Order: sequence, then structure tokens, then C-alpha cells
Amino acid sequence: MIWANALLALGLVLLLEGLVYVLAPSLVEQLLQALRDIPVEARRMVGALAAVLGLLLVYGAKALGA
Repeated sequence: MIWANALLALGLVLLLEGLVYVLAPSLVEQLLQALRDIPVEARRMVGALAAVLGLLLVYGAKALGA
């Protein structure tokens, strides 16, 4: 069961990432340049917050019966 959920999550991530590159490749270039302009510590903080938010979303989904 956990492997099925992990594969589903990975598949959804790859689907969304792929769609971004297919539908808006120039926007990806702009985003990467904007990220280069942000200090490393700020990027690290955003990454940590995103990880915590993801963990909370997974926990919430599991609590709702997913």
C-alpha cells in the first residue's frame, strides 16, 4: 500500500513538472534566473517551508482517509 502511494505521488510530481516544461519552457528559464538572484539562505528557507507544507498535506490527506 505504501509503495503504491509513493509511486502515485512520484507520478503526480513528474506529471506536473513535465507539463510545466511542455507548456511554458520560457517561463521556466525566467524562474530559474529569478531563483539565482535570491540568496542561498532564503532559498533554503523556502525549501524547508515547502517540505513542511508537503508533510502537513500528506498527513492531512492520510487523516481524511487517503
